[in-house]
Formats: sequence, C-alpha cells, structure tokens
Amino acid sequence: MSSTHHQATHDTTRQQLFGRSDKKATTPSATQEKEGGKGRPTPTRKEAEAAARERARAVADKKGARQRRSSDTRKMREAMRSGDERYLPARDQGPVKRFVRDFVDSRLCFAEFLLPLLIVIMVLSYSGSHQASSFGNGLWTATILLVIVDTGWMIVRLRRALRAKFPDESLRGVNFYAITRVIQMRFMRMPKAKVGIGGKPK
Repeated sequence: MSSTHHQATHDTTRQQLFGRSDKKATTPSATQEKEGGKGRPTPTRKEAEAAARERARAVADKKGARQRRSSDTRKMREAMRSGDERYLPARDQGPVKRFVRDFVDSRLCFAEFLLPLLIVIMVLSYSGSHQASSFGNGLWTATILLVIVDTGWMIVRLRRALRAKFPDESLRGVNFYAITRVIQMRFMRMPKAKVGIGGKPK
C-alpha cells in the first residue's frame, strides 16, 4: 500500500509539473492567436475604416492625376494646331519663338524640299542605270550645297530681324529652332504655320 501511495504521489507531482509546463508553453501561442494570429494586434473598426479611406483617397488621387495628364496632352495637341501659346510645350513658347516660326513660314526655303529630293536621289541611285546613278550623285551634291547656302542666309537675316525686334531678349537656341523647322515640309510643321508665304512675322 505504501508503494501504491508513493506511485500515486509521484504521478500527481509529475502531472502538476508537466501540466504547469504545458500551460506555460501554450500561453504565448494562445495570446498571439488572440492578438491577431500574426504577431500584431487586430486593428480596431475605426483604424480599419481610416485605412480604407486612405486607400480610396490614394486611388482617387491617382485617377485624378491620370485625367489631368490626359487633359493636358489633349490641350497641347489642340494648341499645336491652333497656336494657342497657353498650352504649347515650353520649347515653343514666347514671342521670340513665335517670331522665328513666322519668319521661317513666311519664306519659301530650299531646305523644306530636302526630304522629297532625297527620295528622288535614292531612287536614281538604286535604279541600276549608271547614267541615272551619276545624275543622282550630282543632284545630291547640288542639293546639299543649296540647302547650306540658303539656310545660312536665312539664319543671318533671321538674327538681324530678331536683334531689331527683341534687342533685350536672349537669342540662345534660335538657330537650331529655326533649322529644325525649315527642314520640315510645310504641312508637317508643328505648331501649324500662322502666316503664309510672303506674310509678315508678328
């Protein structure tokens, strides 16, 4: 009986020790489950609503920015056709740039025929005829010389006119701006021409 009592006491002590240990081991896990299951507190209803409002605001801001960009792009395209300087790209804005465009558009320059002439020269060069190829090479040389001389003289006259009309304005970049416009065929120029050949720059 003493042996039985001793065994019972030993089992009771073991259960108490292990039971206490198991209880301690499972307590943090149970606490984590209670706090949100992933080691962070479960957000309150107020916090969840605030987060939802913030997400909705971010989506609305993104959509609004996209709509504004689309509207600005549309206005810029329309301005390139109408010449409305409020919505032109920065490189085309200002009275100096407007004068340059009008000055170039009011003259018939040889450079604006450069692209069609290049196509003709390529056709002649690859025609298979030695005579046509020789003519194409000669036409190429003549075209380049004429474009250089005509465009150079146009730039000289343009800068003279700009100095007279805008004595206090910077003329930086006007040469490149004029050249990039003059080598385009008239119907391809953007912003669209506001004066015709023989017209007066404003």
